Amino acid sequence: MRSGRRDIVRFAPKGSNSFIEMLTGEVHKYFLSNNISPYANTGMWVKTAIMLFCYFAPCVVMITGLGANNLWLFLGFWFLMGWGMIGIGTSVMHDANHGTYSPNKKINNFIGYILEVIGGYTVTWKIQHNVLHHTYTNIAGLDDDISGIKLLRLSPQQQWYRFHRYQHIYAWCFYALMTLYWMTAKDYLQVIRYKQHDLLIKQKVSLQQAILNITWYKMFYYSYILVLPFLFSGQPWYFVLMGFLIMHFTAGLFLACVFQPSHIVPTSAFLLPVTIDGVRHMEDSWAVHELANTTDFAPRSHILSWFIGGLNFQIEHHLFTGVCHVHYRKIAPIVKSTAEAFGLPYHVQPTFFKALKAHAKMLKALGKGQN
Repeated sequence: MRSGRRDIVRFAPKGSNSFIEMLTGEVHKYFLSNNISPYANTGMWVKTAIMLFCYFAPCVVMITGLGANNLWLFLGFWFLMGWGMIGIGTSVMHDANHGTYSPNKKINNFIGYILEVIGGYTVTWKIQHNVLHHTYTNIAGLDDDISGIKLLRLSPQQQWYRFHRYQHIYAWCFYALMTLYWMTAKDYLQVIRYKQHDLLIKQKVSLQQAILNITWYKMFYYSYILVLPFLFSGQPWYFVLMGFLIMHFTAGLFLACVFQPSHIVPTSAFLLPVTIDGVRHMEDSWAVHELANTTDFAPRSHILSWFIGGLNFQIEHHLFTGVCHVHYRKIAPIVKSTAEAFGLPYHVQPTFFKALKAHAKMLKALGKGQN
């Protein structure tokens, strides 16, 4: 990213009667003919309540001291909170910050602030996810999801080091640390970097305001997630800390296992822009680029899809970020048939474990320095 520039890469124009134009028309027709809103339905609101309960109920029980005489029960509460955090991240916060709960922005913003409650910061999340990842998927130097630490090589364009030969083995350990790093240092580092690239402007926040907000939110988070259990759970501080780590290791590992197989797989294109007259251009249109760099998985698994907020339908999510995830399963056949009609790829892994296997295979290939 270059400082002061927000028109970083230009995609090829979509054109009339293009894939995305035809697809958008077909999806719109689906909602219109079935008299369905693309926003949240009753099932979505019920799911929201369940996910919030899975996180906050064990937290309240621990703070009140119930289960203090049973260590395994105490640690089990933390483990359950980890799954509650996953559910909030994939099925509540994610949709809210994409604006898909309601056409009313205030409702989406209110629900989206659940991210601050569980230790994150909405501003940096929206920049990383909505702005950079969804616009420049798998483009090295622009997509923050593949621009991590040097110990992980997640793109053929990233520099290769000898230790990457073992990343298919140790990457999972770093994945487990993902949310813990996020809740401590990541937001601070990101907001400073995003200020340097003028990415805070559209979020209408200054660097000073952002740092102050992050600090207050972190103080609130660590007050109820650690200080209160230290004081009132009835367990020694080291068991509280152990439970806290169990929660984050659970959430971090599983969330990574949901997101990484959607993009870091052998079928992804990882194309780079070409500079023409000083302007960087992508050969494909944005929608075609998304198809080439995104993979669905486990489309028949209703339970997994329900729990992870339909993110196994990642293609549908990337092409229709304004549609609530409860509708992805229904519009997936429309997306697939339209892509096939245009001779475009539509990548799918039949199961969750095959998707993980494909990701591990890609980690190993990238670890060997393969492009």
